[in-house]
Amino acid sequence: MIYLVFAIVCSSAIAILFKYSEKINTQMYVVTSANYLIAFVTSIIMIIFKEMYKVAPQGGSFFSEISKAFGPGDYIMSPHASLMWGLIIGPVAGMFFFSSFIFYQKSVKDNGVSLSGTFSKLGILVPMVFSIIIWKEIPSAIQTFGIILTIIAIILVNQSSEENLKFSINTSLMALFFLGGMAEFSNKIYQKYAMIEYKEMFLFMVFFSAFLISTYYIFKEKCKITKKDIAVGFAVGIPNLFTSYFLIMALDTIKATLAFPVFGAGTILVITGSGVVLFKEKISFKNKIATGLVVVAIILMNI
Repeated sequence: MIYLVFAIVCSSAIAILFKYSEKINTQMYVVTSANYLIAFVTSIIMIIFKEMYKVAPQGGSFFSEISKAFGPGDYIMSPHASLMWGLIIGPVAGMFFFSSFIFYQKSVKDNGVSLSGTFSKLGILVPMVFSIIIWKEIPSAIQTFGIILTIIAIILVNQSSEENLKFSINTSLMALFFLGGMAEFSNKIYQKYAMIEYKEMFLFMVFFSAFLISTYYIFKEKCKITKKDIAVGFAVGIPNLFTSYFLIMALDTIKATLAFPVFGAGTILVITGSGVVLFKEKISFKNKIATGLVVVAIILMNI
């Protein structure tokens, strides 16, 4: 259970650090680039340590394995094909990871750390919907109820506080929700067909691609690189990396059906509490209800 607590703390730290970086006026592209630099360098070290570059082709060609994987049944690719699949899918996932991180920072500035952290965890709804459509993974009645609660929470957050109850889209929150969900769906696409033992190559391509995109925007926007921005980026990159590390450690001793809902709900509660205590954020009544609904929905959707 201690690993799960560490994962929750690291996940919450990302949102808190984004809020802090907004207060000290950092360059978000520099912060994001430094974050991904740490991540992809760490991935390279893991690839070298596990000697993945020595994996030789086995069986048929990569394209024949792709055909089998996309066909009926639950075919899992060979080690070499899994590495190749990671090289192909990784850059696509990297675009979603980068975009979601950018909107995470924007949302923290526009909506506060509490709501931003809440909607970042709502992303699991996106892969759930695509899984229903593509792989016919029909949710249970309880999970369906969780999806309904999520939709209600989204409507509440986008509902105006005016007396006419006008509905207006909160762009940064909805973008965070969708892009974060697509990043999670990219992970699922890799894990659906490839051996998870070779996920380091996939993660390297994810973080390296995101780093290249973010670096491009540094030069495009002519951002000034400072030690402060790099330090914040490294600080974000460390919990970003160890969130996954500790969650994997937790899953080795705790059932996924318990770990994931506790992780999602726990992170939301810590972020919300931190927003109120550390940054004196005021949460409206409807947003308190929306946050509570999201906590319940995440637990139900992971059952």
